[in-house]
Amino acid sequence: MSFDVSVILGALPAILSGLQITLGIWLASTAMGAVLGFVVAALRHFGPQPLALALRLAVEVLRGTPFLVQIFLLYFGGPFIGLSLDPVPAGLLGLSLYAAAYFSEIVRAGFAAVPRGHVEAAQCVGLSQAQIVRRILVPEMTMLVLPQAVNMAVILLKETAVLSIIAVPEATATISAIGSQQYAFVEALFLLAVIYWGLVEACGRAGQALECRLSKFRFA
Repeated sequence: MSFDVSVILGALPAILSGLQITLGIWLASTAMGAVLGFVVAALRHFGPQPLALALRLAVEVLRGTPFLVQIFLLYFGGPFIGLSLDPVPAGLLGLSLYAAAYFSEIVRAGFAAVPRGHVEAAQCVGLSQAQIVRRILVPEMTMLVLPQAVNMAVILLKETAVLSIIAVPEATATISAIGSQQYAFVEALFLLAVIYWGLVEACGRAGQALECRLSKFRFA
């Protein structure tokens, strides 16, 4: 047996197509998860108690079950409740909800970490609740949770590989299929590992650069 990556690279257009789908689902689910997570965290922090309890239960369920199980239930169990989705929309929705649960906890912890004195000072100068959230809580919380948010984005990038089980034609499914067709399983898995490693490194370094750029706005 010989190790020949060129066998896999011969199908480069298909690999690039799968990689494009991976990046698209990852970026979209990360953005939607972050926005939804912020909304959930804000409602749990400022909303009525019954709503906060219901959202807490939903978050705990999503955080307490494997993403593999969640995507199976969404894709194969969705038709039982009238929710029939194609693989890509199902993968995007499932990963976004999974991301939202974790982002909501990150944001909630960020709200709690903002010094109480900063909020009280804003109240003393007459700022409204909305102004306190926009001018005090959100900027300070963003700086506090940025490293955790970047780490969550990295986790979501790797979780995109799970979507191959519902036939989403992303990088893992595409490269694995090519490896099976060419009987080059080791080469396919090696290339896949290199691709994910490169994407994770790029994401981590981008997060570090963003954190350094925003550090000048850090509150004392």
